[in-house]
Amino acid sequence: MNNQTILEEFLKAISRNKKEEILAFFTEETIYHNIPMDPVRGLEGIWEALAPIHDICSEIDWVVHHIAEGPEGNVYTERNDRFAINGNWVEIPVMGIFEFSNGKITGWRDYFDLKQVTDQMTEAMS
Repeated sequence: MNNQTILEEFLKAISRNKKEEILAFFTEETIYHNIPMDPVRGLEGIWEALAPIHDICSEIDWVVHHIAEGPEGNVYTERNDRFAINGNWVEIPVMGIFEFSNGKITGWRDYFDLKQVTDQMTEAMS
């Protein structure tokens, strides 16, 4: 299985929003950097970063517009991460880079506009 296929399975797991299933794609040493926030390391750190939004969502739908695996095995995504909160959809344009080793994600960087997220979250939570 190539890294792009592994990542496509990971994206499906994100939509199912099951902690153990999501974390199974990472190593204990994975670094997740949700830029512009601080990076986290390891399974606990990754879930601490994901949980605040995953815990309040009734649905999650990450829409991939483009996905490609580079010659070094990294997978690049352009997507809209969508989260249903209180019956409202928060939709975030994201560029992501995923690094792999032995079939596991070892590095994950997402780039997005934090103000756009906070504005939409404020509206969705009211």
